[in-house]
Amino acid sequence: MPIKSLIRTIPHYPKQGIQFRDITTLLKDPIGFRMVVDALAHHYAHQKIDKIAGIEARGFIIGAALAYKLGVGFVPIRKSGKLPAETVGHDYALEYGADRVEIHTDAIAHGEQVLLVDDLIATGGTAEAAAALIQKLGGVVMGCTFVIDLPDLGGSKRLVENGLKPFSLCEFEGD
Repeated sequence: MPIKSLIRTIPHYPKQGIQFRDITTLLKDPIGFRMVVDALAHHYAHQKIDKIAGIEARGFIIGAALAYKLGVGFVPIRKSGKLPAETVGHDYALEYGADRVEIHTDAIAHGEQVLLVDDLIATGGTAEAAAALIQKLGGVVMGCTFVIDLPDLGGSKRLVENGLKPFSLCEFEGD
């Protein structure tokens, strides 16, 4: 069963013209969810990873399961104001406006190899901001992994141009 077949597309959400790729249908399927975690674990099995950093919110689900499978720690990267201890943040541009992601200042030690995880790569802005946070703390972003790539939006290409290594399990053409 291909992972892509378990992902629901919701037309015109959250606004007209957007084809929203919804992984909740994949996550509720025990075989599909296991396939995602196992495929990512297999891809990274022979690479040095000290921590996995998951981007809020669906990156938490996949990242935490992957961290457990690989036997490494998990670090949340959250929207501004959501983490309780001292944080460092990074602002980034959205299509309409700006946003900010934050990480605890003690989440990553200098030189740790960190795998960045999220459900989807679109334009790459959020992943790029999350990678910048990891690097601010002295971590090394050894890879950026996603369930879905939307290659027409250029996010993976943007990450490569910034020296990062994206990997996705499936692609959806178009927006």
